[in-house]
Amino acid sequence: MKIGILRIGPVDLSVIERVKENLNMIFPETETQLIPKTAPVPQEAFDKIRRQYRSDIILSLVHSYAERAKTPDRVLGVIDADLFVPNLNFVFGEAECPGKAALISLWRLRQEFYGAPPNFELFVERSTKEAVHELGHTFGLGHCANPFCVMYFSNSIFETDRKKSLFCSQCHLKVQGFAAKSGAKP
Repeated sequence: MKIGILRIGPVDLSVIERVKENLNMIFPETETQLIPKTAPVPQEAFDKIRRQYRSDIILSLVHSYAERAKTPDRVLGVIDADLFVPNLNFVFGEAECPGKAALISLWRLRQEFYGAPPNFELFVERSTKEAVHELGHTFGLGHCANPFCVMYFSNSIFETDRKKSLFCSQCHLKVQGFAAKSGAKP
């Protein structure tokens, strides 16, 4: 399987490179590549009242790119902007379930957002967890009840920090089953 990482607007390449390496380890039969093109942030996604971006509009941009591209099998959009969906204050990301497109935001994953000093390693770890979580949705996985599974729904950064970057045994089996049906190897 091939995963392409699509930058949406300006994004820190050092964190992208580390997430790319981590995805190659978590999905061992996968090749993750940085898509050379950077997509512009769609201004129609910006909500002036909330001062945030609608993730569904940006996810549709990622979906359009995934549909046009012959390869990769999955496209992970990465944006450094605050995202939301209606009825939620914010989201760390969103994905098609199942599908080819996933999206994460780096905005709330930095320690600085919470008034703490920078911690690059923690930033990479959080970014990896959110990337794996959203890619898990593209394999048809819903949210998991296990608070240590990467597929657990994070309602706060504390829940993101508690969970691991790996699937629990039940979710891992589901990913393997979905991959077997679709012919893709996660």
